[in-house]
Amino acid sequence: MSEVSSKVFFVDFSGSYTPRQIGALIGLGLLAGLLTGLFGVGGGTIVLPGLMLVLRIEHKIAVGTSLMTIIPASAIGIILYAAHGSIDWGAGAIVAVGAVVGAQLGARLLGVLSRKAAQWAFIIFSVVIIIQLLITSPHRVAVMTWGVWQVFVLLALGLVAGFAAGLLGIGGGVIVVPAMMVIFGVADVVAKGVSLLVMLPGASSVFIGKVRGPGILAKPGLIVGLAAGLTVPFGVLIAHVIHPRIANTLFAAYLAFVVAMMISEMVNPSTTRLESTFHQNQHLAA
Repeated sequence: MSEVSSKVFFVDFSGSYTPRQIGALIGLGLLAGLLTGLFGVGGGTIVLPGLMLVLRIEHKIAVGTSLMTIIPASAIGIILYAAHGSIDWGAGAIVAVGAVVGAQLGARLLGVLSRKAAQWAFIIFSVVIIIQLLITSPHRVAVMTWGVWQVFVLLALGLVAGFAAGLLGIGGGVIVVPAMMVIFGVADVVAKGVSLLVMLPGASSVFIGKVRGPGILAKPGLIVGLAAGLTVPFGVLIAHVIHPRIANTLFAAYLAFVVAMMISEMVNPSTTRLESTFHQNQHLAA
């Protein structure tokens, strides 16, 4: 079977799904949207394994499909966080530049690098960040202080976050948000606003790569994405109402959940594969 040319755009609209699967996808989207607004993350850490479980698809296809949720949810979140004045546009722009480059690198190396090694690196990073989040005294009014080193660190942060998005299928927010709070000491809501600003171009970049590569499942992506858009505003509202200490504790708990999910995947790796019809469509697209 010939491989799909890198110039061929492949989006599968042909799938049919049971009412139970559709209901699960809607629920998945509602939860992902709430998390996007509350934590400034794309929800990929929930959507990705959810898609693999509900639809029985392989990881590479689930990554591209999950990004269909991250993109619209992030866009809505950016508008709402900006309305609250909770975005540092300068920091977001710098991190976004690094994220776009890192996302393409991660996507290209998805089938080359050891996924398990990347997972362990993320787990170690997350444990350190969780400890820092729990011992740090957050301030809702804290702002970014600028210097030469901050610019370089922001670029590096974008590269790491984008790389994680392309390789692990996470929006990068689980890296950007705690790093902005711990390293730069900004307010939690500003860190979340910056994270969403960064994720939009990064996720869009990876999404285009997935359309041109392994492809995406359009119907599930649209269902989850539209459902997510409904609950993003509620998450943003909660993020601005709760105390920063509570916000840090909740994010630490969320990060611990992500780590637990990742460890579970490493212990019991998914062996699911796409149905033969999808592969047949790939062959026709070639």
